[in-house]
Amino acid sequence: MQHDDPNQVTADSKAAEAQTLSVAGVDPELGFAGGETQVLGLTLALAAGGHRAELICDPAGRLWERALDAGIRCHPIRIRNAIDLAAGVKLRAILKRERYDVVHFHTSRAHSMAPLARGFGSTLVVTRRMDYRPNRVFAPYLFNRAVDGVVAISAGVADSLAAAGVDRQRVTVVHSGVDCERFRPPTSQERAEARGALGISDDEIVISAVGALEQRKGHRYLIEAIGTLAATMKSAKVRCFIAGQGSIHGILQREIAVVRCTERIKLLGRVDDPREILWASDLFAMPSLKEGLGVAALEATASGLPMIASDVGGLREVVEDGRSGMVVPPANAGAIASAFGRLADSAELRSQMGAAARARALENYSMETMASQTLALYRACVRKTREERGGVA
Repeated sequence: MQHDDPNQVTADSKAAEAQTLSVAGVDPELGFAGGETQVLGLTLALAAGGHRAELICDPAGRLWERALDAGIRCHPIRIRNAIDLAAGVKLRAILKRERYDVVHFHTSRAHSMAPLARGFGSTLVVTRRMDYRPNRVFAPYLFNRAVDGVVAISAGVADSLAAAGVDRQRVTVVHSGVDCERFRPPTSQERAEARGALGISDDEIVISAVGALEQRKGHRYLIEAIGTLAATMKSAKVRCFIAGQGSIHGILQREIAVVRCTERIKLLGRVDDPREILWASDLFAMPSLKEGLGVAALEATASGLPMIASDVGGLREVVEDGRSGMVVPPANAGAIASAFGRLADSAELRSQMGAAARARALENYSMETMASQTLALYRACVRKTREERGGVA
């Protein structure tokens, strides 16, 4: 319906912006990685804003457990693979019963169910978090036709989608968010306690890394760099803590032995809350070979740590080279060692870069900003879908 009165158009627009939405996030993963941090944070932010925000997830997964603990209503589903028709039928039944305004697919397996979710009066949205190019055969259909809106967590991810044939006009960049109140620079006492818990002395320079122990994370180059520094640096003692679990744990342990740094480099295993490690650190490393954006990078940035990050994916958007950290070529241990050496030699430089990192997180990467931008996309997609259906919800 058209309005001749511009005041009426404005009133209708404001009414639409004030309308609460019912939103279901779909995430069937069993683990709780950076993506699940975003899913839970977004759902909580939407609920705090008065929206009906629920999750469709695996009851055996950690997201289910954490969401229920946070008071979020969850609906059970198991999606074994991209062709799990039984899961598709169950998802259709949930959507038919609950009648959400928006269904947001947060992982690849969830997204594979999108074609089966069509026809239930909902707007469908998908988030892409990886910066490698999706399958060119299926991507144009899954992103251009099976959903109404696409979220890319960085410009690098958006570029990879476009390279696979996804219509760039359908993609909205919404950076991941971090809880900047929880992840913040520590007080002197908090820092001392965190370092004490890890057995770190006052004269040691600590660099930390948090992430899955997989080849794409580039930990081997960080280990090689620490080996070089330990043998050459005379003015400071070097320590490195790597938190996470994954398939190359044993390989990394052997590489630590090869560079003779078993006392300097520690693999901490899975850590549910990285805040204490960040508080104990002087620097943060993200030596990834591929990275959509990196929630761990955002948490370190918000905590006021200067970062040494690979020039890949969304990391080049998080770190302002020379201002909030240093960007180095991927798979280059020498560059990591050089950047670390420069930062280790200057407490003043670390302080300046850490303050710039914190300011950048507050300005660009808060959870509130991410939720607000996602909600704006929801509203645009809902409005467009209803217009295409002649105003029928």
